[in-house]
This record gives sequence, C-alpha cells and structure tokens, in this order.
Amino acid sequence: MRSPVQELSDFYDSPLGLVARRMILRRLRMAWPDLKGMRVLGYGYAIPYLRPFLSEAERTIAMMPVQQGALKWPGGRSLTLLGEEDALPFDDAFFDRILIVHGLETAEVVRPFLRQIWRVLASSGRVMLVVPNRASLWAQVERSPFAQGRPYNRGQLDRILRESLFVPEHWSSALMMPPLKSRRLIRTGTGWENVGRKLWGGLAGVHLVEASKSLYALTPPVPAAKKRLVFAQSRT
Repeated sequence: MRSPVQELSDFYDSPLGLVARRMILRRLRMAWPDLKGMRVLGYGYAIPYLRPFLSEAERTIAMMPVQQGALKWPGGRSLTLLGEEDALPFDDAFFDRILIVHGLETAEVVRPFLRQIWRVLASSGRVMLVVPNRASLWAQVERSPFAQGRPYNRGQLDRILRESLFVPEHWSSALMMPPLKSRRLIRTGTGWENVGRKLWGGLAGVHLVEASKSLYALTPPVPAAKKRLVFAQSRT
C-alpha cells in the first residue's frame, strides 16, 4: 500500500498534477515574486512549489506531518523534516514566509496548528494557504489530492484565520479546469484558467489566501508542547 506522501508525489508527477502545480505556482509567484534573503517554510506537501525559492531564499525548509510521512528533497540533499503539527520545532518569529499546501484541511486539530504557525511567523511575515474549495469538483473527485480532509468555503476560511489571529490580506484561486485525465483537457489547462476565472471563479479547485499576523490582540495561548521526536532525515 502506498503511503499518503507517496500518493501525493505520484499525483504531482502525473500530467494532471504537473498542470495543477503550474497553475497554482503561477498565482503564488504573483503574490511572492521575490523572496531574496528570506526564511521560507513549506508545510504539508509543499515541495512541488518550493523549488523556485531555493535560489532566492536564505533558507528553505519543507516540514511534513507525521501522519502523512516525508520524502527526501531536493535531490542528493535533504531539506525536509518530519514533525508534529501542534509542536513545530522552530524558534518564535523564525520565518518570513510560510506556505501551507495539503496541510490545513488534513490537520487533526486546526486551531492549535494555526497557533503554531502564528508563533513561528515573523511579525512582518506572511503565510500563504492553498486550501481546497468546498464548491469545486477537485474537492469531490477521489483521485484528486484536494479531496482529502476538510474543504472550506471562503467564509469558513476567513473566519478560522481571524479567530487564530491572522488577517487575510489577499485572496486568489486556481484550478478552473475539472480534475479529469483527458489529454486534450490537460493540454488546454491555461485556457481553462483564463476563461474560468471570468465565468466560474467560485468553482475553482483551490483558494489561495495570503494572511498577515495580527499584533493587536493578546498572543494566542500555545499549549505546552510534549516532548516528541522530530526526525531531521526523512524517508527516501
């Protein structure tokens, strides 16, 4: 049986997954065109989107939750680690940018997880969440990795971010095409994105929301972390 992380890897190596990666990365790069000198964390299964930042950022780390498993990345070295979602092994305010993909919707307990993200994000930092849209086919079709966990509508996502002391700053969306394996459909992915954004944007496969850290409220209580093992070397 394939592990969850292997299923994600297989999807992003498929023709449909390559198109999905390109469409999401295009929106991400519009929001973050240059991360020179920044510290970047990718949480969940963010490695398909982190490679462009390797040559820009001061430091790029991919963290994967224990229930998912981890893969060695990139190439001959490893910048991945495996850890608990409610006990991130980083200092306070350590990261300038945090990208969460296949992370929020599969978190076992959402608010403690977001409190940890708040803790390790710098005061002037930004977090970008890529989250399945409840109204989309991508959240319904079993072959789609975005059908795992709990999809969100925009209102739900806005509310949970604000309750966790984040301020949504910018909303976008991606994956206007249906999650079908048709070669003709896959070849016209860019056209679907352009037309779909105008005609059925509310049915996009994923929300992308960039949020800042609210500093005008009391620091959210972070439960005392139990001693847990964090594995610096992931599975190959």
